[in-house]
Amino acid sequence: MTTSQQQNGLSLAQWQRAGQYFTYNNVEIFYHDSRNSDLIKNPIEGEDSRPTLLLIHGFPTASWDWYKVWPSLSYHFRVITLDMVGFGFSGKPASYEYSIFNQANVCEACLKHLNIERCHIVAHDYGDSVAQELLYRHANTKRTGSSIEIQSATLLNGGLFPETHRPKLIQTLLNSPIGGLIANLVTKKSVDKSMRSIFGQSSQPSEQELADMWHLISFNQGQRVFHKLISYMSQRKQHRQRWLEALTDAICPLQIINGSEDPISGEHMVVRYETLVSTCHIKRLTNIGHYPQMEAPDAVSDAIISFINNQ
Repeated sequence: MTTSQQQNGLSLAQWQRAGQYFTYNNVEIFYHDSRNSDLIKNPIEGEDSRPTLLLIHGFPTASWDWYKVWPSLSYHFRVITLDMVGFGFSGKPASYEYSIFNQANVCEACLKHLNIERCHIVAHDYGDSVAQELLYRHANTKRTGSSIEIQSATLLNGGLFPETHRPKLIQTLLNSPIGGLIANLVTKKSVDKSMRSIFGQSSQPSEQELADMWHLISFNQGQRVFHKLISYMSQRKQHRQRWLEALTDAICPLQIINGSEDPISGEHMVVRYETLVSTCHIKRLTNIGHYPQMEAPDAVSDAIISFINNQ
């Protein structure tokens, strides 16, 4: 059964209803655990010894980005995903330090909440930077005190290196001194236009997907913290060496899955990765843009399953 066949009928409303919450630093965090989810039938009865997989979403949407690969991945693994602070159905406090470091703390807190000590990671976009911080902590446990063992990491289209990140104009403006003003001007129409421009020509988002993305962004007035979330662009430059070492000194296997048509972090990012990190375990998806998990879900889930099963 293909991913697209499995996910028929799964709506954003169902995703929201089936989710759970835990509290981190007085902020409600929305998450999904496939072990306790009624979105799919759990293939394992009794004790579940399958590997655990943590999915980390990107900017500006939420864990819903994984809905097309959720059924197939949940068949093979115990899958955990969450909306990080400021995203989706999680809290979006106006007064909060929206840093990659804090988002990594939230991911660790979610795993600890579920008594998970080891997992594989799959990340996308903004989530790649969060994964890089988790990888750095994993390789430097004596210095960082991290207790989460990362068994492998798969990174989808993201700005792994600030010098290869090609942001859209709206992102640059949000990250500028007038970012707060720009955030107030963000509309569904402007988001739709930006999203269409970063998907592949033959794998454009549907009207329903665009509506769902906007709902996640605007839920609980999310636009008001947009300019704070986008500070990750400056953080990537500030901590470039740390997050480069997270890749070059990783003590677990790494895989890249990349939509080559992505104008933000497509083929040009992969070429830089091959120069600085490795030429191994790279899955290029031709004619696919910035959201491979939505544009080519079967190819993405197959690559993840194969990579983890062959470790």
